[in-house]
Formats: sequence, C-alpha cells, structure tokens
Amino acid sequence: MKILVIIPAYNESAIIAKTIREVREKAPMADILAVNDGSSDNTLEILRREGVDHLNLRCNLGIGGAVQSGYVYALENGYDYAVQIDGDGQHDPAYIMPIIEQMQKDGANVGIGSRFIDGKGFQSSGLRRFGIRFLSALIRLTCGVRVLDVTSGLRVADRSCIELYARDYSDDYPEPEAIVAATAHGAKIVEYPVMMRSRSTGTSSISAVKSVYYMIKVSLAIIMYKTIMRKRFGK
Repeated sequence: MKILVIIPAYNESAIIAKTIREVREKAPMADILAVNDGSSDNTLEILRREGVDHLNLRCNLGIGGAVQSGYVYALENGYDYAVQIDGDGQHDPAYIMPIIEQMQKDGANVGIGSRFIDGKGFQSSGLRRFGIRFLSALIRLTCGVRVLDVTSGLRVADRSCIELYARDYSDDYPEPEAIVAATAHGAKIVEYPVMMRSRSTGTSSISAVKSVYYMIKVSLAIIMYKTIMRKRFGK
C-alpha cells in the first residue's frame, strides 16, 4: 500500500519543518510531498534543507492549485492513498493510518478528519462555525450526504478519487467543492473524529471580508456543479 502525504505550503517558514518532522515521526510508512506554492519567504530553502520531496510552484496558485499538483503527482506515481494535511501544524499526522484503516473497513473513497464529531480540540471561530454549518446543510440538501466538517483540510482520498481530483479540483477554497465532486461521481465519503490544533504562527488567508466572498462563491459553485452534473449524467 503506497501512501502519499501532500503538504501545501505558502509562506510557512516558521512551522513547515516541524510539520514535516511530525509526519515522519507519526506516519513513517508514508511518503511526503511538500508543495511550495510560490512562497515569498524561505519556505523553499527549508524544504531543501529538510531533504523532503517537493514541488516548487513558480507562482502562487492558491490552496486548490497546490493540492491538485500533489494529486497529479500521486496519480502519476501510482499511490493508493493521498493524504492532505495543512502546512501550518493544525493537523496531527497520528490520525493518518487510523483513518485509512477505518476507510478500508467502511469501503470509503474519501475520509475526512472532523473536529465536530466529538467536539474536542480547536473548534474555529463562531463566524466560521456558522459558515461551516451553512455549507454542510447546503451540501446535504443538494447532494444528500451529511458532512459536518466540510472545510476540514485533513482528508484522505483513495485511488479512484486521486484520479478524480487530479483532473478536477477547485482553484480556491476547494474543500466543500471536492466533497460535491466526489459524491457526484459516486464516491463514498465518511467522517472520522479528530482533534485539531489552533494555528501556532501566522494568520489565516481568510479574513472577515473574505469570509463573505467565500460563502457566496462556494455556495454558488456547489449549486452550479450539481446542476451541471444532473444535466449531464442525471446525478
């Protein structure tokens, strides 16, 4: 079983080395691919110093483009599972193998680490929790699948969804749309309880103003995607 951990990184020089070392310690069975998303700091220098396999994107593509680059790499190199974790240290790599093992038992194609099942650890801000609940309800209404933590960046895709995401992945704010794409293609999505940590350094790229844009953009994308899929395939 070949497992690839994809770590997108944009200006994460303060934490990326710690994240890589933690993956190596807690998920030694997995290969690591860091994706430097056009960082303006010394993230690339740190990746080279750590001796980790990495892609160096010459310009900033955004989280979607960086993660999709990792899925293309996973597809071309024959990986069975691709794991996405954030480069900012919020996700604990200790959950990687338990999620994969439970996915195999459940017959799941996508496994999502959810902070809301047990309600432990970092739960995000009140405004973001409201937005997450709204998008969760919208996805349930349009797709018929219940996912509580639709914006979680800790997720695992099997070979079938690696192929899907290598072809089709949203440019920005991709997590909710990736759920819609997977369900539209018949994938089984299962959530698993995890504890997440608050960001120890830096700030999120999604400000209060951007949160409004995020909600509008993602909501319209979900509705349009489902409309197109129904017209094409009756799904």
